[in-house]
Amino acid sequence: MELAPGVPATLVTDYSAALHVLQSPEVFARDSRRWRDYNEGRIPADSPVLPAMAYRPNTLFSDGAEHLRLRQAITDSLAKLDSHRLSRQVERVSSYLIDQFSARGTTDLVEEYGKLVALLVFNELFGCPAQIGDRLAEGMSEMWDGVNPEGAGQKVGQALMELIAHKRRQPADDVTSWLVQHAAGLTDEEMMHQLVILAGAGSDPVRNLICNGLLLILSDERFFGGQYGGALLVEDAIDEVLWNSPPVANYAIHYPTQNVDLFGVKLGVGDPVAISFAAANTDPALSSSRQMLSKRAHLAWGAGPHACPAKDAAQLMAIGAMEKLLNELPDIELAVPAESLQWRPGPLHRGLISLPARFTPVRRPASMNAAERGERPAGGQEGEARQGSGSRGGFWSSFLNWWRA
Repeated sequence: MELAPGVPATLVTDYSAALHVLQSPEVFARDSRRWRDYNEGRIPADSPVLPAMAYRPNTLFSDGAEHLRLRQAITDSLAKLDSHRLSRQVERVSSYLIDQFSARGTTDLVEEYGKLVALLVFNELFGCPAQIGDRLAEGMSEMWDGVNPEGAGQKVGQALMELIAHKRRQPADDVTSWLVQHAAGLTDEEMMHQLVILAGAGSDPVRNLICNGLLLILSDERFFGGQYGGALLVEDAIDEVLWNSPPVANYAIHYPTQNVDLFGVKLGVGDPVAISFAAANTDPALSSSRQMLSKRAHLAWGAGPHACPAKDAAQLMAIGAMEKLLNELPDIELAVPAESLQWRPGPLHRGLISLPARFTPVRRPASMNAAERGERPAGGQEGEARQGSGSRGGFWSSFLNWWRA
């Protein structure tokens, strides 16, 4: 198949074959500098999939000892996240976003909720001061929406380099500081690329997971009717989405290190092999055994040495955001027929263009401010979080201003 015009690849749709590729790093490497067509000049320079496939010095595109070093820095840093603290962060961000549209009675749950939950939570996890966080959120949003990809990438890179310099001077209790202090001794460039992969691989898939889950709940009477009751309604919806409509449909591109026969298909050295998580999860061969499989036997988070290191945090974020919305707006419903909704174009993701919803307008009471919670604003320095407080600013400074109000 073609991932994009002029970009041939082999797509793995069989569950067993996909698992074999994901768990065989000695034969199927992730370093895209092995990409034969690219090295021989056959890939269009403006290909829309190039940003997702071109090599960067991060854990996603590395193998062996280098992959282990970079991944260990990420997993050790993420391991310091307290789940209760993360849940509070998700609740604060969700409350802020709901405040922006709750009095109106209508919203687009993609643009005004799912898209922004992950962006703002990652800003908090990274410890972003206001002005840096505004540019990072804006740049990440533009990158995923295909708005000026080159300019958006530069905006994200510059914002992250400023954040890294800030954390080297003034470390705090956040993921950026933990990466800076890690024994792996990451350079500034390595730091920047690890943060890009954390934010990029986290924000858009989490958006899709939230919105795909809300679509299921609001359109399927098994969920909307509360058949499972309590928190299980959301958790079961998440499990079903991860199996049947995973937020990343096709990716995990590998490059054979030798000519290989994969379940009867001949693959050449350096020819891209992409995993279709969506197809593998719904492989007809699983139909008889799927009920006996673990709920987490799906491949939505990948498998093997490159399995998503932030899957628990991502799932907690999605569940928390969905529960908050459904609790605050209990009569929320789709504003259009589910079958009229459209999916974003592109070979890699499974995400909605929009998710219009309506509900009874409500005016929520003003939330407690940070001082009443006994908490400090993100960024490590209270004064820095106040930068730009005289104006609305971007996504992040607006949230910080709301938090202090």
